Amino acid sequence: MAAETFVFNIAAKVLGKIGSPAFQEACLVWGVENDLNRLENTLSTIKAVLLDAEDQQVHNQELTVWLGQLKEVFYDAQDVLDDFECEALRRQVVEIQGSTTRKVRRFFSSSNSIVFRTKMAHKVKEIRARLDEVAADKDKFHLSQRSDNKHLVRGREMSYSFVQASDVIGRDQDKEQIVECLMHPTDDQKVSVISVVGIGGVGKTALAKLVFNDARVVHHFKLKGWMCVSDEFVLKQLLVKIIRSITSENCNDLEEEQLQMRLRNILDGKKFLLILDDVWNEDRVKWIELRNLLMGGANGSKILVTTRSPTIASMMSTMCPYNLKGLQQEECMSLFIKWAFDEGEERQHANLVEIGEEIVKKCKGVPLAVKSLGSLLYSKLDERDWRFVKDNEIWKLNRKEGDILSALQLSYNQMPSYLKQCFAYFSFLLKDYKYNTLDLIPFWMAQGLLQSPDENQEPEDIGNQYVDELFSRCFLEDYSDAGYFRLFKIHDLAHDLALSIAQSECLIMNCQTQNISKKVWHLSYYDNTWQDENILKCLQKSKSLRTIFSPIEGVGLTSESFIDACLSGFKYLRVLDLSDSCFEVLPSSIGTMKHLRWINLSKNEKMKKLPNSICKLQNLQTLLLDGCEKLEELPKDIRYMISLRWLSITTKQKSLPRAWNSLRNLALFNCGNLESLSEILQGCTGLLRMLIIDSCGGMISLIPTLKFLTSLEVLAIENCEKLDLTEGEDNQEEFPTSLRALSFSGLPQLVVLPEWIKRSAKTLQSISIQSCPNLTTLPEWLLNLETLKKLIILNCPKLWLEDHSEVPNVPS
Repeated sequence: MAAETFVFNIAAKVLGKIGSPAFQEACLVWGVENDLNRLENTLSTIKAVLLDAEDQQVHNQELTVWLGQLKEVFYDAQDVLDDFECEALRRQVVEIQGSTTRKVRRFFSSSNSIVFRTKMAHKVKEIRARLDEVAADKDKFHLSQRSDNKHLVRGREMSYSFVQASDVIGRDQDKEQIVECLMHPTDDQKVSVISVVGIGGVGKTALAKLVFNDARVVHHFKLKGWMCVSDEFVLKQLLVKIIRSITSENCNDLEEEQLQMRLRNILDGKKFLLILDDVWNEDRVKWIELRNLLMGGANGSKILVTTRSPTIASMMSTMCPYNLKGLQQEECMSLFIKWAFDEGEERQHANLVEIGEEIVKKCKGVPLAVKSLGSLLYSKLDERDWRFVKDNEIWKLNRKEGDILSALQLSYNQMPSYLKQCFAYFSFLLKDYKYNTLDLIPFWMAQGLLQSPDENQEPEDIGNQYVDELFSRCFLEDYSDAGYFRLFKIHDLAHDLALSIAQSECLIMNCQTQNISKKVWHLSYYDNTWQDENILKCLQKSKSLRTIFSPIEGVGLTSESFIDACLSGFKYLRVLDLSDSCFEVLPSSIGTMKHLRWINLSKNEKMKKLPNSICKLQNLQTLLLDGCEKLEELPKDIRYMISLRWLSITTKQKSLPRAWNSLRNLALFNCGNLESLSEILQGCTGLLRMLIIDSCGGMISLIPTLKFLTSLEVLAIENCEKLDLTEGEDNQEEFPTSLRALSFSGLPQLVVLPEWIKRSAKTLQSISIQSCPNLTTLPEWLLNLETLKKLIILNCPKLWLEDHSEVPNVPS
């Protein structure tokens, strides 16, 4: 039975909503405060034991069922509380529209308020009764109370220092480099710390063992000690372990002061090597406390740390951390054969070895993954077994203790609860694809996953912090920080782990899908084969479906009846992907989807208009309309979409209607008739953070608007033949001062760089200038941009340096 996940996190979010001052005030108006207070008390009592319950369910299927029941109630409670917020936003819009119209008076009539209050009071009572019923079973599980900041730290089983060198394949070069670091004297550090960092299962411990047992190392150090840290970083326990590892003494009975004195006496004046294997502690104060007790050794003493976290590696190291990479395919194959066959047996089964080549590619160079799959196939000589492993994701195969997903699960278990659910949403994305947080963060935001104690912090910044943290836990690769956004790939094995974790509430649809649980909240699809009436009937059991999404470009909902059913049947959707779909006019029933936060309507090549009812979506945060080549105009009431933060669009309009001041990101693609941005940006010029203009041939000047974009961080302008970025830039005091990334491409009117760029001299990190055929000079002040990290200049044939040598068309 699959484990239930995220229950603690969902409970925390529900409690956060109930406890917010704005919600408490609203409850007084609606007369439901007593029932909500009782709901809050019950929920608080249950939440205190949920972390323990999520841990213990591994050994108790009844507990898994109980958590599943709780999750269902929590999600429904979240929907009810969101109903209150929707009503509040709707009333806010009505106030904006004006309080004198008959429509407004009717909306605020006492009968309307009484109906809403009665309906919501009934819903709250129902939720409270369901929660009380499920909560009554809590005591029989004998659960302990734990808070999120005191989660159990459970590393892997304790490691030991012995290794059979012949069992470790492909690490000779890594060993030589580490040994050289250990043997090399360091003038500035009495005791040096070297960290080996990498994803779980990549072979950090095996490498440390090779180094620890190398004859050169054995003779070089007077004292040697090996300690697997793994569990909590408690100083007294660590001192006992270190002393035992060096001297074999058992000092459990000594007090901490006595242990410190004993350790200092042991190390005094002696050159030592101490291995700290599998470190998880991120508390720098605790590390410094231990480090200070290890400084008594002789010059040249070394501490070798293995960890999965680049953050920990940087914190502990006195030199650059050693990033341990995966093995080459040939090395992986040798390891796989060692674990899948008895010695020499592979020569009799060339057909299996050939399949094994493909299986090994799934492992992405991680030795533990190779061992796990090799062991899974040991003694199995039927080709069907091997093809099953080749054709299925690792997470679908039989799991056992100590395999690769178990190893990665440890990294997942160490995450704070708010990050776990965000990680699980990686299951929606694709392997081996470079992602941009500008695409990912709005998705997280739509599900209400971004949390911060600072109410003034922008959700985009919170999302970037989450991605940074996931990178620090080795789940991401090919990572780069571009200031306002990040670029990254998901490690293939991390993606397998996300699929494993998300399976209890996420479903990937295909033509073979038949059994659809009513507890499925999130649905994704990779092709169009599943859209038939039978599947639709099954899906309609999932009344609380929150996500319909496809990560595949060009794959959309092609059944009009299915689209109509989505809009009429799934009222609690937060995310709806209707890109690459089939309609000319979006159905007006879209206006009833009041919980919708994210909708993708991009690349609907037949769509000519949007119904004005879409402007009733006061919760909508992201609206994607790029690639809608026949779209004639935006609805006139778009200014009433008061939560809209992200708008991308292709349209035939000359000017765009005014948006609300919530807008933070605006992207314009192939808007050939567009002449001005002044109207759409009225009211949010000081708040807009990203502006992308691509192939808008009618744009002549951006200066009147650009002057007031004081918070702009990303500006990208491409293929705008008539656009002059210098006309009217006389007053330099009125231009952006927060730019981080600037990109100009395909701008024939660009002769010199605009002077207003200098205003961002203290923030600008990246400048890209490409295919600007008339750019002739670069200004001297370009060399004075204090924070510039990347300057790319390509295909600018008239550009010359001051010494009249031509600028090469390569990044510099």
